[in-house]
Amino acid sequence: MQDTSAILVCAGNASRMQGQNKILLPLGSANVAGMSMLAFERCERIAEIVVVARPCDHEAIRETAEKCGITKLKTITEGGDTRQGSVIKGLKCISDDTKLIAIHDGARPLVKPEHIEKVIKDASVFGGATLGVPVKDTIKVVNDSLITDTPYRPSLYITQTPQVFKKNVYMKAVQFAIDHELDFTDDCQLAEAIGCKVYMTTGDYTNIKITTPEDIEIAELLLKRSEKESAE
Repeated sequence: MQDTSAILVCAGNASRMQGQNKILLPLGSANVAGMSMLAFERCERIAEIVVVARPCDHEAIRETAEKCGITKLKTITEGGDTRQGSVIKGLKCISDDTKLIAIHDGARPLVKPEHIEKVIKDASVFGGATLGVPVKDTIKVVNDSLITDTPYRPSLYITQTPQVFKKNVYMKAVQFAIDHELDFTDDCQLAEAIGCKVYMTTGDYTNIKITTPEDIEIAELLLKRSEKESAE
């Protein structure tokens, strides 16, 4: 069953990457964007992939898709002024008959197809779901350099992507945000604004986001370890 459209958000300006375009950095047999596309290509429930990126990156992403043998890439479209604006641009490109929408940070190239399948399954039951992992460290709330609170750690999760929603739920949430001139950096928060209860699907800690230059080195090590384990 292929009932889910994936929107890969790759339109960031890489402000913390010392001028490097993180989605096109070499990784494994491809680059960051290519590895992200491959994960969704290998997921059975994904019917199509829409990539949202800067116009200057479209040709490189298209070439990457061809080299990686990506067959589910529907289109590459231009991003918006904010993350939410970029996702909305992607929404305009998905097929009318899609049932669920999976929004993923293109800079999370190590997401596993089985975890994508798992979070889609949970979203189809609850209306919305996101990958995430339990927080390992004690978290402090700080105001003016003074600790004001210590949240209960077992209830804290690091939120990852993909974040998946039933199409009707997500469209309603987007319209709510537009009508009230709200802009969210997190799609779960967007859905929560209309009362949607989002399920937390436990993934793993290797689903890291490439944000700073050292992250690409960590990703290479994690990828090599994964390939070694698969070969054994």
